[in-house]
Amino acid sequence: MIRIESVTKRYPDGTVAVDDLTLDIPDGSITVLVGPSGCGKTTTLRMINRMIEPSGGRILLDGQDIAQQPVTALRRSMGYVIQNAGLFQHRTIVDNIATVPRMLGWDRSRARERARELMERVGLDAALAKRYPYQLSGGQQQRVGVARALAADPPVLLMDEPFSAVDPIVRKGLQAELLRIQAELGKTIVFVTHDIDEAIKLGNMIAVMRTGGHLAQFAPPDELLSSPADAFVEDFLGTDRGIRRLSFFTSAGLDVTTTPIVTVDADAAQIAERTLPELPYLLVTDAEGKPLGWAKAEELAAQAADSTGEQPADSTGEQAPDSADGQAPDSADAQAAGSTDAQAADSADAPAAESAERTAAERSPAPAAAAPLLPHGRPFVFGRESLRDALDCAVLSPTGWAVAVDGTGKAVGVTSQETIATAIRGAHARRAAKPDSPDGDAGEPVKALR
Repeated sequence: MIRIESVTKRYPDGTVAVDDLTLDIPDGSITVLVGPSGCGKTTTLRMINRMIEPSGGRILLDGQDIAQQPVTALRRSMGYVIQNAGLFQHRTIVDNIATVPRMLGWDRSRARERARELMERVGLDAALAKRYPYQLSGGQQQRVGVARALAADPPVLLMDEPFSAVDPIVRKGLQAELLRIQAELGKTIVFVTHDIDEAIKLGNMIAVMRTGGHLAQFAPPDELLSSPADAFVEDFLGTDRGIRRLSFFTSAGLDVTTTPIVTVDADAAQIAERTLPELPYLLVTDAEGKPLGWAKAEELAAQAADSTGEQPADSTGEQAPDSADGQAPDSADAQAAGSTDAQAADSADAPAAESAERTAAERSPAPAAAAPLLPHGRPFVFGRESLRDALDCAVLSPTGWAVAVDGTGKAVGVTSQETIATAIRGAHARRAAKPDSPDGDAGEPVKALR
């Protein structure tokens, strides 16, 4: 554990960067320091590895005062990742990663072997090993920075806004990669950011700091969102903290229905039986069950009628009459008179007619395949993603219904905004009844679903 005891950093001109900070950073977890510019979060991080010396107080690492340890040995025992990676431009990628092992006395072969292992772990192609930093993208350089910090297998990893200089798509991938690595290695990570969304996504504990180096609140992200300590914290979290908190509720217990789902080759009967009165659309999937889009049920029914040659059913369920006025032919005698000739003609033409019908059926697409489709939007992975993801999918859907899929992308059901709202109310009620419920209980917001 890293323990920060009454630490203050005051510069000669009187500026106080950190003021009487006390903080316990737990082992094997990600602790995020977040706050506005000038709040002392980076100063605090750098005091942990003595890049900045505190003016007062002390910092303990596993019970030992770091001021009593040789500074070089202390820094080499901690991984350090900064903005823009801070790579050595004259060294290849593999040698950048191998820097600290070489400083610790590892031979070149062993250090490079370790570097190649870490390239694979952080998702870098082995073919990049002999390239130089300028030949990599910003995201790739940040991955190299993370690999270099992990090279000597340090128990502590310090990360100073490592993903702030890359675009949102790359940042999301790097965040996911960090969480995957942390799940495998279980390091003690201190992470600095100014982005509260990043803090909530990554942090097991979050320290919100205010200008002047004061600690405003130290809490798990769910508690931070539900019970901000004061107006400053509430304002810093923003007006949508209620939506953010939905990230802590699993979608596993959400009611979904498979009724309004048809495959692309659905026939008229299937279309009719799967149409819901409250939803004028059907979700069309391919033969493997993966969603293709939404189609209007009435258009699918019309396509089905056209493909079979039948008239669509009216509101009473009766088929429309064949003739224009709905009346039978005027003369039964005329019908009887021509019956013999008609039977003979039918007998002669039957094989050709059957062949033509088969050809027409083969050429006519299935009703669902021929109908125009609306986009189904981004589906959510049922049970793996949160109620926030489900609600987002429903809000963005042109039908107001979200599509739930399994891990392979196959549709497992659809759900409405109203159903999601009911699930949210139920999850809040369960949380209020059991505030300390263990992680993993369906609907209980203990840890963000990342």
